[in-house]
Amino acid sequence: LHVDRQVSGCSDHDGEEAYNLDGEELWFADFIKKEGVEPQPPFIDHITYQDGAYQQAEVNQQTCKTNLDNARRAMKDFKIED
Repeated sequence: LHVDRQVSGCSDHDGEEAYNLDGEELWFADFIKKEGVEPQPPFIDHITYQDGAYQQAEVNQQTCKTNLDNARRAMKDFKIED
């Protein structure tokens, strides 16, 4: 039984996109170098992500930032209750 996760999130200035299996990071988007990174150790059977994974991560970040802006606009008039 395995547990896999996709982590995707953003802020105004940063973003994260990563894939994990059983707590080990298999792939993440390096938005500074503009490439996908597969930080797997050399002693395992390497898992490779398909071409276009980094480009999809960039699209996911654009969507995340748009959703963040929409949520801020929708919530700006809500009063915080004490």
